[in-house]
Amino acid sequence: MFLGRNAERRHYYAWIPLRCRPPQNASLGGCPYQKLPLTVNALDQTPVGGRQRAEKCHWLLFIRCKSNDLDLEATLQFLPTPDAKKLEKSPMRRRKLWIVVGLVAAAAALSLLTGLLVWRLHLHRDVAVTRVYVGSMAIANQRFLPDYEDPGSGPFAKMASLVSQQLRVMYNANTVLGKYFRRTSVETFSDDGGDTVTTYYHSEFDIPASQLASVDAAIQSLQTAAGSQQSRQGRVLLKPQHALDIDSVVARAIDPRMTSSSLLVKKSFNVHVQEGGVIQSPGFPDSSYPSDVYLEWRLRADAAYRVRLDFQTLILEDDCQHDFVKIYDSLAPIEQTAIAEHCGIPHRSLSFVSSGSVMLVTLVTNEAKNFPGFIANFSQVPLAPPDCGGPLSGDVGIFSSPFFPSSYPPRTACVWNIQVSKGKLVKVKFRKFYIGNDSNDCSRDYVEVNGRRLCGAKVGSTAVASRSNRMTVKFNSDWSYVDQGFFAAYEAFTPSDSCPGRFRCTNDLCVDSRVRCDSVDDCGDASDEDDCGTCAPNVFRCRNGRCVLWTMVCNGKDDCADGSDEFKCEKSVAMTTCPDSSFRCRNGRCVDKVNPECDGDDDCEDASDEESCQCGSEPYRSSRIVGGEAAQEDELPWQVSLHVAGQGHACGASVLSSRWLLTAAHCVQDKGSVRHSQADQWEAFLGQHELSRANEWTVRRKVMRIVAHRDFDQLTFDNDVALMELESDVPLNQHIWPICLPSPAHRFPDGQEAWITGWGATREGGAAVNILQKAKVHIINSSVCNNAMNNEVKDGMLCAGVLKGGVDACQGDSGGPLSVISPSRRVFLAGVVSWGNGCARRNKPGIYTRVTRYRSWIKEHSGV
Repeated sequence: MFLGRNAERRHYYAWIPLRCRPPQNASLGGCPYQKLPLTVNALDQTPVGGRQRAEKCHWLLFIRCKSNDLDLEATLQFLPTPDAKKLEKSPMRRRKLWIVVGLVAAAAALSLLTGLLVWRLHLHRDVAVTRVYVGSMAIANQRFLPDYEDPGSGPFAKMASLVSQQLRVMYNANTVLGKYFRRTSVETFSDDGGDTVTTYYHSEFDIPASQLASVDAAIQSLQTAAGSQQSRQGRVLLKPQHALDIDSVVARAIDPRMTSSSLLVKKSFNVHVQEGGVIQSPGFPDSSYPSDVYLEWRLRADAAYRVRLDFQTLILEDDCQHDFVKIYDSLAPIEQTAIAEHCGIPHRSLSFVSSGSVMLVTLVTNEAKNFPGFIANFSQVPLAPPDCGGPLSGDVGIFSSPFFPSSYPPRTACVWNIQVSKGKLVKVKFRKFYIGNDSNDCSRDYVEVNGRRLCGAKVGSTAVASRSNRMTVKFNSDWSYVDQGFFAAYEAFTPSDSCPGRFRCTNDLCVDSRVRCDSVDDCGDASDEDDCGTCAPNVFRCRNGRCVLWTMVCNGKDDCADGSDEFKCEKSVAMTTCPDSSFRCRNGRCVDKVNPECDGDDDCEDASDEESCQCGSEPYRSSRIVGGEAAQEDELPWQVSLHVAGQGHACGASVLSSRWLLTAAHCVQDKGSVRHSQADQWEAFLGQHELSRANEWTVRRKVMRIVAHRDFDQLTFDNDVALMELESDVPLNQHIWPICLPSPAHRFPDGQEAWITGWGATREGGAAVNILQKAKVHIINSSVCNNAMNNEVKDGMLCAGVLKGGVDACQGDSGGPLSVISPSRRVFLAGVVSWGNGCARRNKPGIYTRVTRYRSWIKEHSGV
């Protein structure tokens, strides 16, 4: 140790070698000191004599003491100074000394800080990240036991232990996975039929950040086919009595949204779907779903069946990073098996079918903006897909992807071989086409025609023709993310006339000649609207600008859609067709008066405008479903409640006569195992006011026959109208009375007051109500409505509502009446509740089937 000192008030500076520790006391020799660290050497990691050797650490001690106050230990040796005078410090010299000391200390601190930064960067580069991989393992030569569904049972624990051992062996056999594997938990098992059981598990790894990609790749490499070398090695490393015969392994990193630390509740539900039923989000429909939850429903069908899931309602937050429903073709959330993810209010098909006997439905929510949630029906359907490929013969026909318009299942392959008459060619037109994502190679889900692959959602305007009387159409879907599929029609044609009796578009599609020059792009390439200034010499030009063939003029049909092709025909009055703006009397005379029927005046010479007017005679007694109010008893005697057997109220309907009802076609479409198209599934309640209580005038009738419009489109809801014939007549009185049907020429002007009635929900996502409701709306201009509804409103549809929102029909009102009171106090049926974008939203009116467009169809099928 070296000390310097001065004569008077002596300041001592010393280098003191210590064993990597500063002095523990705050004085030395009885004098206070200030510690100034200069260097700290790292530990020498070389073991010496079984111990680590520590290098000396150097500390600078600044001691302030008078010479006679210094009492140092005798063991401390001091070196004499050559010249004490030189050691005396003037103020200037002391200031220089402090500068030197400060520079030395700053250099030391900078070195230390640099070392810490280097160490921190190195630590962060290799910081361990916990990652969970979820997977499935198919095990052959194992028969499924019912106890495997109970995690607390002995057989479950025994099989789970074998699976965990098998996975550990497989991980240890991989040089990457073995280093970072921590633990495995077996979640559940499923029955694959025969002697195969699938187990679903989570495996946890602690992985340096720099190794995440290599571990992901190693996990994917575990996906093996039966009898692979890897699985055989795995069996060899276990005792023979514990060996598992692995068919396949599928594993992926779990969706990180499902492992967020903010999730407060995680819960699973096991559901057997044999008998059918529903699943729904907590609180639906009376309250919003809870925050920060992860819920999963494990749906199981019998081994020879698939799971089918049909959402009735799905209303979540729009941002899928916050709230979402995700569906898997599996019993575990393996990303490779995800078939759909939805949030907000989807507008595409929400009906799904599994490839096997299991399906997983998950719901994840965050803390903000909770919404009503969902409700869905489940059922099981046979494993063999309906109409998946096969021979097609005849000169015309239709075919579709499996389960259309429900989504097609994953892992599906179908091949159709079409053959038409010799000497003709084949043309296929895709009327609906939603097959996965549009990509250049269509490598995932696709339709292949004549070696050309089609995918995406914009192929509906494309027709594909063959060069012979044969054509092969293939459909393929991969493991994940399904879509609605396709619906196609094929027909034979001769090369010289590919569109007999119809207009041929530039893209080879054939469309009805009557849609030529109607200002609507029916071809998809607008070729039906080209050169529409004049009609060809051999074509009749209608008053509205359409062009029709002369063979269609004076044929007794309104081919122009304005009656001008039949207006001046030399035919009997009975064959006369009046323009749309005129009412046609029974004797063929045309009456130009607006809405002459049932107004109390004989406008027709034969008084036929006042016939069949024993209808709609009960006006509303008060002025105000969503935004409505309860109706009074007997106020709406034409309102009907349609019940599905065992499920209660499902749709509304209107009384047309003592025998016939009018409702919506979408009400009578099959849904899973529920055969809504079968008459014996329905009962009609007439004269009903409260659903929970029948009174003495309530009449209950079974349905004998259902007549749905043959051209009803389940995607666009075009032609959404259906008739029901009751098994016997009902008495007509003040409690049950028919509503008036308008003539085809009847006008419901924009802005006219109208009424919606029914037992449907009083808010979006809500449940049906018990008391019959009514609400006032207004007829909305078709152009305004189409702009608000993304041009999805067809000619056979009518818009009504309140554009500012708050009043609308909703779930459960479907099929019920949209009615208008005429000046003569008759109530006319203007529309049938069909569809809408949510309920009572701003600038989203309700859409109704326009009854005037289907008046002739109603007469033809019911006689009313």
